[in-house]
Amino acid sequence: MHATVMTATLSGVEALPVEVQADVTSGLPMFSIVGLGDTAVQEARERVRSAIRASGLEFPNARVIINLAPAPLRKHGTGFDLPIALAILVATRQIPTAVVQRVAAVGELSLDGSVRSVPGVLAHAYAAARNDLALLGPSCILPAASAVGGVRYRVVNHIRSLLTEGDYTIAPDASLASDATSVPDLADVAGQESAKRALEVAAAGGHNLLLVGPPGSGKTMLARRLCGILPPLSHDERLETALVHSVAGISEEAVLAGRRPFRSPHHSSSVGGLVGGGAPCRPGEVSLAHNGVLFLDELPEFGPAALQSLRQPLEDGTVTLVRVEGRVTYPARFSLIAAMNPCPCGYLGDSERMCRCSEAAQSRYVSRIGGPLLDRIDMQLRVDRIDPQQIMEAGDTESSVIVARRVAAAREFALEHNRTFAAPGSRLFSEYAIQPLARRTIESYCRTMHLSGRAVTKLARVARTIADIELTDTVSQDHVYEAIRFRLDVS
Repeated sequence: MHATVMTATLSGVEALPVEVQADVTSGLPMFSIVGLGDTAVQEARERVRSAIRASGLEFPNARVIINLAPAPLRKHGTGFDLPIALAILVATRQIPTAVVQRVAAVGELSLDGSVRSVPGVLAHAYAAARNDLALLGPSCILPAASAVGGVRYRVVNHIRSLLTEGDYTIAPDASLASDATSVPDLADVAGQESAKRALEVAAAGGHNLLLVGPPGSGKTMLARRLCGILPPLSHDERLETALVHSVAGISEEAVLAGRRPFRSPHHSSSVGGLVGGGAPCRPGEVSLAHNGVLFLDELPEFGPAALQSLRQPLEDGTVTLVRVEGRVTYPARFSLIAAMNPCPCGYLGDSERMCRCSEAAQSRYVSRIGGPLLDRIDMQLRVDRIDPQQIMEAGDTESSVIVARRVAAAREFALEHNRTFAAPGSRLFSEYAIQPLARRTIESYCRTMHLSGRAVTKLARVARTIADIELTDTVSQDHVYEAIRFRLDVS
């Protein structure tokens, strides 16, 4: 007795089709799973056996072989539980064959026969749509099928419900309305007008930003308000970002509602935690921040290897992990906001408290970041503590809504002029319409500060963003001067 059920295994953010083939024959009772399944797949034998018996069905007292094809492809995860159980029940004629025809099943089984959710359901929905299959699984498949749109699905919360064929419903396209949940508002921040302006420029041009200042100056408070001035995620961006979150086993509800992700990993995070890895591979924080913000607080406290691993994602917008079993690529296009103290004690340059660190300690502290990473950060700004009286007497300031309108207008203005911030440096100065005097100012400053070619283009891009915020066609000397003010030398 034979049966085949379709499912998939995750590789990066893609679900690769897998056939679950069951062979039930007479002989010494045994239950074997072959086809390069990991420990979670091998443990499915006990879950499937108990779930079938607890559901009032019969587990065959025979020789049961499960083959996961293609055999050379490594399979991982508990999502194979349901398709394995289905293949056995179809092979032993306990459920109709029609239940599994043109169907992709996914789900983890509890010992009582109930079906549980697994990570990556959205990727499974994409795979089902791509291969013209219906999707069968727990209730979590409904929002996934709706996000993809047009996918036939059937919710199964217990394998007893599979005794009948049941109906498959075509999932409607999800209504991706904007998330009405409140986000931190810039109006809550007293003073710090230069830092607020830097956030606006960073949001308008997708620039990376480093905030340097003593403890309590509001660096973290400012960084958490960047998402509130960024435009909502577009339809394609929502699906891209939700796919990464689904594969990582994180709820994608907020992303599908249009809210940009904000990730703030602890400074003890490892290289794998930041860029991804593990066995099996899972996306890291840079991929979970895709189309959103990655905030690194206490930047010099991160491990040197972890910090240097950010260099390729910042340049390419992707992370490629090479392992023995193959290559895995995750998207990682994010805005980096970092914060740090100017020295170990935190009070170097403070107007009220004296720094007690030696010059050697100050140099060692800053050198932990490394020049190559600093070179990839477009804007670097000093954020000092403000006077307590200014905090208590702060009046009404611009809200995030007002700043977000300017950011959206600047992005639209740049789009109307076919400007992208990925333009190569060779065409940068001709495409960005920089005035001759502004061009000479950039050249003079870059020669004086010995800036690299990358830093030169980043300075020009920041100046072009400032001009876009003012809806101006050409970059003037004033725009360049403001961009230079965002180039604090922390080295």
